[in-house]
Amino acid sequence: MGKQERAMNRGAEKAQATGVRSAMVFIVLIGVVSFFADMTYEGARSITGQFLATLGASGAVVGFVAGFGELAGYAIRLVSGLATDRTRRYWTITIGGYLINLGAVPLLALAGRWEIAAGLMIAERIGKGIRNPVRDAMLSHASSEVGRGWGFGLHQAMDSTGAMIGPLIVAAVLYFKGTYNSGFALLLIPAAMAVAVLVSAMFLYPHPEDLEISLPELETGGFPKIYWLYLAGMALVAAGYADFALIGYHFEKGLVVSTHWIPVFYSVAMGVEAICALALGRLFDRIGLRVIILAVLVSSVFAPLVFLGGFGASLLGMALWGLGTGAHESVMRAAVASMSPRDRRATAYGIFNMGFGVFWFLGSFVMGVLYDISISWLVVFSMACQFASAPLFFAVTRKSEP
Repeated sequence: MGKQERAMNRGAEKAQATGVRSAMVFIVLIGVVSFFADMTYEGARSITGQFLATLGASGAVVGFVAGFGELAGYAIRLVSGLATDRTRRYWTITIGGYLINLGAVPLLALAGRWEIAAGLMIAERIGKGIRNPVRDAMLSHASSEVGRGWGFGLHQAMDSTGAMIGPLIVAAVLYFKGTYNSGFALLLIPAAMAVAVLVSAMFLYPHPEDLEISLPELETGGFPKIYWLYLAGMALVAAGYADFALIGYHFEKGLVVSTHWIPVFYSVAMGVEAICALALGRLFDRIGLRVIILAVLVSSVFAPLVFLGGFGASLLGMALWGLGTGAHESVMRAAVASMSPRDRRATAYGIFNMGFGVFWFLGSFVMGVLYDISISWLVVFSMACQFASAPLFFAVTRKSEP
């Protein structure tokens, strides 16, 4: 090997190392944003079901608000994804979404009727829906250099850590005789910090799409069959996965645990989510989509534990619920990037998330109605939907292997 060739190789290696470092810094910055953002809205989410109950809402109303909020938030992701791929205004759309997402939380402190609270909860989900496909597209560009499972897993671990701390803050407020309203108001602080870090990231990385140096070997004319099979499997998972608003409502109404313990249970789930996101992300980079099947089957057991069990069983159920959400938010997002062309990445996330959200809404509403009729049937419905997704994931796994 000649001197010139060795120099070229060293230059290429140096450029690659610089690209990896730059990508990691970007992932960490977005992770910090998510840390403070999740501290805000997951702190609020840990008490929204109970808060609606104190304002006179029924179980069906709680299930509808949780499901419709997810439906609206996921449906708008299609619009957001398409707009991003057409305009390339990554930061404008992302910041706008975060402002709506985070601004709705402290305003809940002023809600005196369940209708007003429900509107703000839905607005918060819509804001999250606007910014999520754009953020995930940016993360997919950066994580292509470090391993998509690891990149999404690291981001989700930071995200989940904030989601663990937020409910603990709210639990402390309730423990010291504060109200739900004062808990919502206190969450204005992490909301402001999330926006500040986000704006800093925008100035440091004005063109995040440039972080993906190599083009994937995919045609840009459409999405492959494996993408649609994967979406169908995830739709079934979404239909059977109970929202924490309904779980918290059950804990409150069923007197399973005392009021100030409910956010702690949610915090435990978020802690498990953080750990599992890292571990499952690493496994995804090594063994691929098979890890998703394992996560779905194990986490499905949360339903009988949280809805039929006592204090200890419910705590274990929340840990398994956190394992499942850790899989949803890390490896399941990472897999979409490998099934979609670079130029349509935000659209791929938008379509995928919209489908996920439609079935989340339908499942949440059905489970809310079933809760008022028979909790046992709710559990059967939840587990049946999740087990039904396994054959589709097996098919995806076979098609993804060479």
